[in-house]
Amino acid sequence: MRFLVASDLHGDSYWTERVLEAFKNEKANKLVLLGDILYHGPRNDLPTHYEPKKVISLLNPMADKILAVRGNCDTEVDQMVLKFPILADYIYLVSGETTFFATHDHTFGPNCLPVSFPESSVLLAGHTHIAGDKEISDPETGISIRYMNPGSPSIPKEGSIPSYILIEDGNAVIKPL
Repeated sequence: MRFLVASDLHGDSYWTERVLEAFKNEKANKLVLLGDILYHGPRNDLPTHYEPKKVISLLNPMADKILAVRGNCDTEVDQMVLKFPILADYIYLVSGETTFFATHDHTFGPNCLPVSFPESSVLLAGHTHIAGDKEISDPETGISIRYMNPGSPSIPKEGSIPSYILIEDGNAVIKPL
């Protein structure tokens, strides 16, 4: 199973199309969206190609291939127009011997790990719009885990470039779009 992980599309049709091209080119089986799919939020500038209706039309035909979690900009209204579930705070993915905890980072994240986070798992989170791959430690348990963020293709921040994460056989790598 090959997973392509993206986050924070924020209704940008151009970058949604680029993500879907990468999905096809990588021959991925599932597209994992880490939230903030349609709305840009009050703290962000309007994305250049802000067309949430077009994003809906691009994603809905792929509903059976999409796994998604709720971002802080996603609402029940968004769920009414998207044909795949988006309101879960997190999902688990298993690839090879590795468990991935996928979330947006406004409820769980590197500063608020879930209580039962297994060691050797990988935390996948978006929200910051900054792509990254690093080891973090939980100050309460001392457990060290890998934290990966695909960044945001539509509104990258702090010099981050549009990117995604590709997962296969327990291995995960950040790739530019």
